[in-house]
Amino acid sequence: MNVPHEYEKRYKFDFYSYRRRFKYPLSTSHGDWYVREGIILRLSDENGQVGWGEIAPIPWFGSESLEQALDFCRQLNGEITLSNIDNIPSILPACQFGLESAWESVIAHPYLSYLCPSTPLTYSFLLPTGKAALEAWQIAWNQGHRTLKWKIGVANIEYELKLFEQLTQVLPPSVKLRLDSNGGLSRQETHQWLQVADSSGIIEFLEQPLPPEKFKAMLEMSHQYSTPIALDESVATLDKLESCYQQGWRGIVVIKPSIAGSPKRLRQLCQQWEIDAVFSSALETLIGTKAALKLAGELSKCDRAVGFGVNQYFDQDFNIDCEQGERAREIRVTLNN
Repeated sequence: MNVPHEYEKRYKFDFYSYRRRFKYPLSTSHGDWYVREGIILRLSDENGQVGWGEIAPIPWFGSESLEQALDFCRQLNGEITLSNIDNIPSILPACQFGLESAWESVIAHPYLSYLCPSTPLTYSFLLPTGKAALEAWQIAWNQGHRTLKWKIGVANIEYELKLFEQLTQVLPPSVKLRLDSNGGLSRQETHQWLQVADSSGIIEFLEQPLPPEKFKAMLEMSHQYSTPIALDESVATLDKLESCYQQGWRGIVVIKPSIAGSPKRLRQLCQQWEIDAVFSSALETLIGTKAALKLAGELSKCDRAVGFGVNQYFDQDFNIDCEQGERAREIRVTLNN
């Protein structure tokens, strides 16, 4: 009896789209986000081993669209091989992450068992934008969070600077605060924020102050202030991360594994270049979160908090495209465990 080589072994492939509403809109410089949509993946082999993955695209951040991901899933016709997974094009980074993660969970990949962190990861808590942050930080503090993240570039800078002053007056001195503009600042505004951040002494880093096409300006500014700049949208995918590294970036990068691309390639780049990475959520479900956190545990080089303190934005309700039957129940159990 011929046993197929692992690379060509066929796995049954099922996929189910989902919709998950935010409790309240997530506001960024890109606009308000009301509903998280994605795809739950299920792989199974002839021995009954099952693995789960998730495709959680954010097209305005640099990944493929949900429709592009669904088209790719439909083209697989219900089965897939490791060869297929390894050849997913880089223009589909969320598909790369989802299918590779699902395959690793089917075969109990050794990375998933012995390279987990020896101590629990700490989480950065995402504050609401605007004035609501002045009260919300206390909830985070009472939950044990000591690193907070606040979105800026949503309102005019004079208003946000006043709120920032009020916020720093009430925050305990041990708190680390991250500022994230999602590329929504001008150069002048970036200088203003960096000057204020240097004076405050509470800012861990300023995340993606300018849009990705302003890379050279951010590189220059990163040498002008004591507050670090971290790239996010500029390094949204592994191709973009590699490009920024080749252009001289050696500072902090914020990596969202769920939209970055292949976990295997991400491991190679982080280990080869000793990248100073902060791993962050793409607002995926528990399935994608578990796979992303395993990578964070393997690849984090320092004790910075990971950016996964986002559960407060969701309730547990999902609209899944197979509402009836045993498979729907199986998905819901997986999502809740």
